[in-house]
Amino acid sequence: MDPAYAVELARSSRRDATRVRLEGVHALKHAVRFGADVEVVLSPDVATLRRLLQELAPDVELPVPVVAVDDDTWRSVVGRELPSPSLAVARRPTVPAVPGTDAPGRVVVLEHPRHLGNLGAVVRVAAAADAAGVVVVGDADPWHPTAVRAGAGLQFALGACGRVEVLPDLGRPLVALDPDGEDLRPGALPPDAAVLLGTERGGLGARLRERADLVVRIPMRTGVSSLNLATAAAVVLYA
Repeated sequence: MDPAYAVELARSSRRDATRVRLEGVHALKHAVRFGADVEVVLSPDVATLRRLLQELAPDVELPVPVVAVDDDTWRSVVGRELPSPSLAVARRPTVPAVPGTDAPGRVVVLEHPRHLGNLGAVVRVAAAADAAGVVVVGDADPWHPTAVRAGAGLQFALGACGRVEVLPDLGRPLVALDPDGEDLRPGALPPDAAVLLGTERGGLGARLRERADLVVRIPMRTGVSSLNLATAAAVVLYA
C-alpha cells in the first residue's frame, strides 16, 4: 500500500463511520483473531510491534504489511500517547445492533452509557463471557475509537454490537439490575436473558425497568452504593 494513502486513511478513520480505528496491539490482535477486514497498520517502531505480536499473539498473522512512519507523522495521526506502537484501520463489519432470538448466550443492554471507556470495558466482558451481544440504547457508539480501545477490539468477537434509539422486543426475558430488586443468586437468570443496565449514577430509567420480567440487585456490603458498569455486567453475566 502507498504510505501516503495509508497515512491519510488512518487520519480520516476517526470520522469515517464505515471504518474502525484500532489503537494499540491488543485491539489489533483481537480484531485480526476474530476476522476483521484490516486495511492498514501503521507503526513508528515496526520491530517492537512485531515483537509484541509474537509475545502476545503468536497465532496472529497480519493480513497486510506494516507501514513504517516517522515520529512526527505518528504523532500527527495518533494525536495521543498509545500504550503500544500500533494504529490500524479495519472496515466496520455489518453485524446487527440487536441479536436474533436464537443467538445463544445472554445480551447486555446499556441504557445511555456516559463513558465510552466503560462501554468498551463492558464489550470486553461480554466477549469473554461469550454473550450474544451488546446493545446500546442512546447515542453512545460501541465502535467509537475510545470504546474499541477500552474493549481491546473485542467488538469483532460479538455477533451483535450496536445502538438503537428505543429497545425493541428482543424475544428474550428482560432482567433489570436495580437496587430495589431481589438479591441476585447463582443460577437465577435464564441463559438467554437480556440484562438491562443503567448508568452508574442514575441507574436504569423507569420505562425500561417497567418492561423487565425480573428485577435483581447485586448483594453488596452496607455503605457501598454502586459498582463500575463493567464490573456489574461481569457479575451478572457470570452469575
